[in-house]
Amino acid sequence: MLRSQKIRKQGAEIDALRMGMDWKAEDLDKMQIVIANTYGNGHPGSFHLDKYVSLLKNELKDIDVMGSRMTTSDICDGIAQGHDGMNYSLVSREMIANMVEIQAMAAPYDGIALFSSCDKSVPAHLMSIMRLDLPAVHIPGGSMAPGPDGLTLEMIGTYSAKLQRGEITEDKFKEYQHSACPSCGACQFMGTASTMQLMAEALGLALPGAALIPSTSPALAEMTKEAGHYLVDLVKKGLKPSDIITRKSFENAMMIHAAIGGSTNALLHIPAIAHEFGIEIELDEFDEIHRKIPFIANIKTSGKYPTHYFWYAGGLPAVMKELKDYLHIDQLTITGKTLGENLAELESYSYLEYMSSEAPANLPDDVIFPAAEPINDEGSLAVLKGNLAPMGAVVKHSAVEQEMHKFKGKIKAFDTEEKAMEAVLSGDIVSGDAVIIRYEGPKGSGMPEMFYTSEAIASDEVLNTSTALITDGRYSGATRGPAIGHVSPEAIDGGPIALIEDGDLIEIDIPERKLNIIGIAGEEKSAAEIEAVLSRRKEKWVKPEFKFNSGTLGLYVRHAVSAAKGAYIGMD
Repeated sequence: MLRSQKIRKQGAEIDALRMGMDWKAEDLDKMQIVIANTYGNGHPGSFHLDKYVSLLKNELKDIDVMGSRMTTSDICDGIAQGHDGMNYSLVSREMIANMVEIQAMAAPYDGIALFSSCDKSVPAHLMSIMRLDLPAVHIPGGSMAPGPDGLTLEMIGTYSAKLQRGEITEDKFKEYQHSACPSCGACQFMGTASTMQLMAEALGLALPGAALIPSTSPALAEMTKEAGHYLVDLVKKGLKPSDIITRKSFENAMMIHAAIGGSTNALLHIPAIAHEFGIEIELDEFDEIHRKIPFIANIKTSGKYPTHYFWYAGGLPAVMKELKDYLHIDQLTITGKTLGENLAELESYSYLEYMSSEAPANLPDDVIFPAAEPINDEGSLAVLKGNLAPMGAVVKHSAVEQEMHKFKGKIKAFDTEEKAMEAVLSGDIVSGDAVIIRYEGPKGSGMPEMFYTSEAIASDEVLNTSTALITDGRYSGATRGPAIGHVSPEAIDGGPIALIEDGDLIEIDIPERKLNIIGIAGEEKSAAEIEAVLSRRKEKWVKPEFKFNSGTLGLYVRHAVSAAKGAYIGMD
């Protein structure tokens, strides 16, 4: 018996209440699907999703299945940038997952379809899939079209810094602002939104080629309808996420992450998703995988092209075919078939026909490289450790100039991003400086992004190859340049990043995966001397008061686990 029908017998009021909506008596006996989605008027990543929710609901109705829409909208990191709204970004992942859980469990449903496109909504939906363990399918909301001459949203941060330095005019900047987002969908580069859509597909929780379909293509509607039929089949077979997802599924996702040059934020999201399933992912696992998987997706920000081209070049199936010798292709997916079987039968998915029929006439031939001749022999990311980050820190080295892969510099420490940004733009930061931004970790400030400061450095031709930026906060998936984040333990927990002072010396060695304090007050010291100084400073250090004492952020900063663990709300 369907779950919905079992629970319906336990609640005498359920039928009566449903008859107060658009239900008919004959609908009460049908399979019931909850359609979770993040539709809202907040940003283009979710603005279009209601259209596809309605499409799915009607498709299900045509096969005598009842679909019930449940909306918990998300926020946009781009709109939250540059002000205190960014503090709410990461915690929104937890809140969306909680609301999906509540909506799906408080009423009788047999399965769940989840529509989302963006940075926190996709991982939130994947977390809820694991938590609920109902037959489920994720339906990505697709990718935004690029603007004129390949303009993409992350370039606005660069142009903003150039405007503030007087390098472009206000009129020119407005021109860029008004044309960077010509359609709905996820941002046009391999940021967190694009990365997490691909992670959903890599895990086997979205259909083959479903991630990053151009939002302007009819393929998105075709995929939506097809996903509905697969979900109904999952319910009929009783195939749940626990029957599909294993540790090898997450290893596949991490290998794909390396190959595509994925966002550093995936190192928060993948462990948090896995944790919901009782699987613990360590930072070192990402580093180990990135060392052996070739980087082959020539997509901004580590590469040349917008995501619009990525899908038309074959999308994730093309990447997976190149990685077949690495991937666990025997892993089951929501199609009821293995990853290998899906790749062998791509012609059976009608929406994939648009990859060739709609492909731009000028589609480059170097969007996805052969694994045998990659852009780089290693993946795009490294996990650094040392006396500054005993639990680890993260850098997207594929977006770092080669000159900065080994670096020694003098620390200039700031307790807020605003002060650091002011110092960069005013010229107080010079070649050889290592800018530290602290108290911005999960417990410090909710772990906001340091995007504008990183762009101010990356867009400066001198600082980009001579100045490092290090934080216990995080960065946008669009971040490029010498930016190291997720330093753990974070400052508010008394991590070493809280104890360093202006003038101390630091060494970054990406090839050797090292991040160390090597000097005090401008003089290099031995490791033992450094440890003794930090110990004395720790004795004098006073833990700051929490920045937030009520509401969502008050809850989050008191219960978030370390960034090295996924920054989810812990139970302790």
